Amino acid sequence: MKDKIVLVTGGNSGIGLSSVIGLARMGATVLMVARDKTRGLAALEEAKTKSGNSNIHVLLADLALQSDIHKLALEVTNRFPRLDVLLNNAALVPALRQMTHEGIEMQLAVNHLAPFLLTNLLLEQLHKSEQGRVVTVSSMAHMQGKINFSDLQNELEYDRPGAPTKGWQAYCNTKLMNVVFSGELARRLEGTPVTSNCLHPGVIGTNLWRTMPNPLRWAANLVMIKPEQGARTSVYLSSSPEVRAVTGKYYLDKCNQAEPLELSKDPVLRQQLWQVSAQLVGLG
Repeated sequence: MKDKIVLVTGGNSGIGLSSVIGLARMGATVLMVARDKTRGLAALEEAKTKSGNSNIHVLLADLALQSDIHKLALEVTNRFPRLDVLLNNAALVPALRQMTHEGIEMQLAVNHLAPFLLTNLLLEQLHKSEQGRVVTVSSMAHMQGKINFSDLQNELEYDRPGAPTKGWQAYCNTKLMNVVFSGELARRLEGTPVTSNCLHPGVIGTNLWRTMPNPLRWAANLVMIKPEQGARTSVYLSSSPEVRAVTGKYYLDKCNQAEPLELSKDPVLRQQLWQVSAQLVGLG
C-alpha cells in the first residue's frame, strides 16, 4: 500500500481505527474521518504509534450532515492528488429515533446516505487512481432488513421487540441499503478501473451495542470478536491484489465471499434506491 491514499470514515474508534492502523502499517497514507476533534486527535496519536507511520491525517466531518460531507469531499479533492481507496465504515444505532438538522432520520443519514453521497462526490478522485476501490462495511444484519420506500425515514417501524439493541430494525434496513448500493455502484462502474465491494465484519465488541442492557452487553462482549479481528476483511478488500479485479461482491469476516440476501440483487430495487437516495442528497 506504499504511496496509496486511503480514506476511512468512522476512523477514530472500533474497527475503523483498527482499519486505519492496519492500512498504515502497510505504508498507506490514511485519511481518518472523525466527528469530534479531541477524539480524532487522540486516535491519530494512537494510530501513528501503533502503525509506525506518521503519514496519517485527521479530517473532521459530521457524517449526519450533507453539508459537512460536501466540505469533506472538497477538502480531499483540494489536498490530495487522487484517492485509491474509500472505506465507508461509519455507522451508528441510536436507541431512539432522531432527526438530523437537515430533516433526515439519523440512521438513514449516517449509515446509508453518507456513504452514498461521499462516494459519488469522490468518484472523480477514485478514477484518478490506477485501480480505485470502494469498500462498504455492511452487516449480516442486512438479512433482516427491508426497504420500504413509503417509510424510508423509519417513522412506522424504528425498533423491533426482542431485538438485541434499540433501533435494530432501522439498523438492519440501512445495512441492506449498503449491500444494494454497493452492488448498484459496481454495475454503474463496469468497464472502469474502480471496483465496489461490501462486507460483514463479524459481530464486534464496539460502541455500536451501547444500548444493550448492561448484563446482556457484558455477556455479549465475552463472545464478540475484537475490533482488530473485525477490521481484517476491510483491510483485505482495501489492499489485497487478490481482489484487484473483483467487484459487486459481498464478503464475510474471514475474507470469504458469500451470498447476500437475494432481494439485494433485484435490479429494479437497486435502481429505485439509487434514484431516491440521489433525490434525498440533491444529486442529479
